[in-house]
Amino acid sequence: MNVLKKRAAWAGFAGGAVLLFAVAPVVLSDFRLGLLAKYLCMAMVAVGICLAWGRGGLLTLGQGVFFGLGGYAMAMHLKIADAGPGNLPDFMQLYGTATELPWWWRPFANPAFALAATVLLPMAVAALLGLFIFRRRVKGAYFAILSQALASAFAIWLVGQQATTGGTNGLTDIQGFFGYALDDPVNQRMVYFVIAAALLLLIALARQLINSRYGELLVAVRDSEERVRFLGYDPANVKLVAYVVAAGMAGLAGALFVPAVGIISPALIGIVPSIEFVIGAAVGGRASLVGAVLGAVAVAWAKTALSEEFPAAWTYFQGLLFIVALAFLPGGLASLTKLVRRRRDTVRKTAVVPVGEAA
Repeated sequence: MNVLKKRAAWAGFAGGAVLLFAVAPVVLSDFRLGLLAKYLCMAMVAVGICLAWGRGGLLTLGQGVFFGLGGYAMAMHLKIADAGPGNLPDFMQLYGTATELPWWWRPFANPAFALAATVLLPMAVAALLGLFIFRRRVKGAYFAILSQALASAFAIWLVGQQATTGGTNGLTDIQGFFGYALDDPVNQRMVYFVIAAALLLLIALARQLINSRYGELLVAVRDSEERVRFLGYDPANVKLVAYVVAAGMAGLAGALFVPAVGIISPALIGIVPSIEFVIGAAVGGRASLVGAVLGAVAVAWAKTALSEEFPAAWTYFQGLLFIVALAFLPGGLASLTKLVRRRRDTVRKTAVVPVGEAA
């Protein structure tokens, strides 16, 4: 049975690679491929949510913070590179009074530091927060509220730092990506391929963690912390690992979102975007990696399509979608096949007539 599951997983992985690398670039226009790149970044966040929430029961409503940290780390380097040696980024010349880069901007001029920071900075912040939260056995709704408050505070802080973060506008008009001009369609396709490859790697990493001994321990902590503690494991450490890994995935997604879209702003990392990340995973199926990825892409696409027609009503529709998914389909769309199979088996069993009655 395990061999069959592995073969099915590899087949699905190969099928996804073919769709992303062979079919999508041929079928979609450059504009639509750019939109798909944006949606795949949302799917990368959903992979982390699947690990933390779907397997560990951690309702992470603050993933926008880690998405934003990775996005701003990447955008800061790209803005410095666009400005050129010795020059300030354009928004600093408009809004700021400084004649040189702020001290905390300077390390991001180094591409190696910036790339590492896109993942390690969100993970470090998550580790500090996780130690504070999990050591005090904060969980459930309290954990969700704290993570959401963090997202709100981070967005408010960014808005207030207009001279150094761009304020409400954020970091915009990003023109290059490590020496490649982003207005060139060929380079835009390159960015798409990088994002698609990163998504597949994150799915492989998450699947490895889920199927490992750690994944079993994470589920055990979700179901019964006290029993796990009695067996000699510290549930706080188990949850901390999932939280930190999910943060790193969100940071990488934010970093790749910047060259795909050309902007990062507080509007993309506050409470509403954090909830949108969770909605995508919930609709697709938070316990299924494939379901979470497809759900995130579907919700992101629906937002783009429907918000153009119903800009004022989309947020309400999104909230209703989340409520319906949790209330009537807790396993998401990924659980539909199981429900149909159970229903079919039930019908078959009830249709069998006992031999005594037939006589």
